[in-house]
Amino acid sequence: MEILAIVTVERTKVGGGAPIFYAQDQQELTELALLLSRVLGASVHDLQNNVLIIVRH
Repeated sequence: MEILAIVTVERTKVGGGAPIFYAQDQQELTELALLLSRVLGASVHDLQNNVLIIVRH
């Protein structure tokens, strides 16, 4: 599994080597993650803490 991107509304909860995209609210979080997953041909996984990861299995 490879983490391609992280999408969050919480700036203090994430870090690391993957690109991080910050959303303004829950709706933008969902839309951005869905768009990125389509473009990257990957899957979205919800970590249940306002953080979504885009992964390729």
